[in-house]
Amino acid sequence: MQRLFSTFANGWPGVGLLLQRILTAILLFHLGIMELTATSFSFSMIPQLAGCLAGILLLAGLWTPVVGTLIAVIELWVTITHPSDPWISIVLATLGVTSAMIGPGAWSLDARLFGRRHLAI
Repeated sequence: MQRLFSTFANGWPGVGLLLQRILTAILLFHLGIMELTATSFSFSMIPQLAGCLAGILLLAGLWTPVVGTLIAVIELWVTITHPSDPWISIVLATLGVTSAMIGPGAWSLDARLFGRRHLAI
């Protein structure tokens, strides 16, 4: 992860990335729960449920580039298979791509696990 990002955004940019991750995760949870409660289980629910699981990882900020890309692919899949109202899936795909490109920020598990460490001598 450290090779993907030279630094993990701190301060106001880090707060902005945290808010973006929270918003994306809430939308993914909401859509996944709506899909589960609407009808009985079918295979068409799998992309929404996978998005829900990816939202958990994104909320924690774990493997953000991989999870952001996965969210974008899942939401494009949803857009193609459920063409009735594609706009929320397009927005979520865009948020996934931007999360993958920008990174998780300082307040994430990625920053804790893969960030630069200062050695005290």
